Amino acid sequence: MKYGARNQIKARVTSIKSDEIMSLVKFDVIGQAKMASVLTYESVAEMGLKTGDEVRLIVKAIDVLPVKD
Repeated sequence: MKYGARNQIKARVTSIKSDEIMSLVKFDVIGQAKMASVLTYESVAEMGLKTGDEVRLIVKAIDVLPVKD
């Protein structure tokens, strides 16, 4: 299967809850995951971000696409 998403995080299925129309699938992330964000220079300056700072990453996405190899 070909897919366009480039950011990939390995995960294990922990539960599946289904009805006649939809399924809610929950995952545990396997190993370490790395993420990146593109911010304006102004945003970085306003937050005073520097290498080594600890932050919370808020992930806002419309899709999580599970792919079974």
